[in-house]
Amino acid sequence: MTTARVFVLIDCNSFYCSCERICQPALKRRPVVVLSNNDGCVIARSAEAKALGIGMGAAYYKVRDEIRRQGVVACSSNYTLYADISNRVMRVMAEMLPGIEVYSIDEAWGDMTGVTNPAELGRSIRERLAREIGMPVGVGISSTKTLAKLANWAAKRWRGTGGVLDLTDPVRQEKLLRLAPVSEVWGVGHRSAAKLAALNISTAWDLSQFDVGTLRKTFGITMERTARELRGVSCIGFHHGPPPKEAICSSKMFGVRQTELPPIREALAAYVSRAAEKLRTQASLCSTIQVGLQTQLAELDGPRYANAVTLALPAPTDDTREILALAQRGLSQIYRPGYRFSKCSILLMDLSQRGELTPDLFAPKPRPGSERLMEVVDQINKREGRGMVHIGRVPAAPVWAMRREMLSPRYTTRWDEVIGVRG
Repeated sequence: MTTARVFVLIDCNSFYCSCERICQPALKRRPVVVLSNNDGCVIARSAEAKALGIGMGAAYYKVRDEIRRQGVVACSSNYTLYADISNRVMRVMAEMLPGIEVYSIDEAWGDMTGVTNPAELGRSIRERLAREIGMPVGVGISSTKTLAKLANWAAKRWRGTGGVLDLTDPVRQEKLLRLAPVSEVWGVGHRSAAKLAALNISTAWDLSQFDVGTLRKTFGITMERTARELRGVSCIGFHHGPPPKEAICSSKMFGVRQTELPPIREALAAYVSRAAEKLRTQASLCSTIQVGLQTQLAELDGPRYANAVTLALPAPTDDTREILALAQRGLSQIYRPGYRFSKCSILLMDLSQRGELTPDLFAPKPRPGSERLMEVVDQINKREGRGMVHIGRVPAAPVWAMRREMLSPRYTTRWDEVIGVRG
């Protein structure tokens, strides 16, 4: 007899804001928002901030005075801190579940097939994450991924669940489906919800009971699959890890507009280093790169310019030095004096897995020790903090760095920023 599949979705609550609170106890009961690159707009809100009516995506310069008046704490995005805490959360999940599939920085699927009491295990995971890391999470459990996602939504919405909801029972499934708006179903966006409303589909239950043939003709196979999943038919499988990315991009807006080539070269070197690190993380090699450079597209006080160049590497590689040398040549080709540049980018394309391609007999051989050197660099940076070993061209305090005036310390990855305790 085949055991029925059981999925669990564990999703961190207001992840960026919760990361800030973990290391700053004074923020525990205060409304908190986290801002995007260059402190541009609101990208995360604590429950208290949401209750005050602060909108997602609100431009910070427009709401700054109101935020301060209401006592809201605004934090610049601290990606180093967030990535480290995310890794800690995923490690705990991996220790307590037979298998996990990381879905994003703040959520992951887990396999609970064969677990005698899924809700009890869910509570144990939730309690351990709160005790060891300080991260609050919601836990949704059910027989399909779509139902588990909906259970997670309900676990966060209703306090009576204690943050954990087991939705493997068909009776409980129907009860929640009748209560949940169709817009809360995984994969149903605002536009799809509006189209579904025209068919008198307003709840998850309505969607689950609608004719799947009509759904497929009107919306495509994805909506049909969603309806079947809501009926308890598992159509989305479980994978122990995300598939390798087919392209990797690294790009950020400059904190200050740049007109000269040298600082842009520095920025590109930093972005290439990050992209190459991601490349090696998924054990891929890159064959082609694209370098981009642009002014602010809505520039009002100067000329606008945007350009990109695509270049082929002599041979597939993951060596930061090889990729950077070609990228710098590409930058020289597209740079033009007389412009106030706001952004440059590096895109790694034509990716292949190690051992997947037959080496070209006429291609230049890799530098001796290249693979081992990159491995050591990554190990040091993982242990001591990102950027501990970096390309010499990148200065410690670059003039082009993102504007982050409210950046909290990187408490968990930098010895000089570790939390201090007074006796």
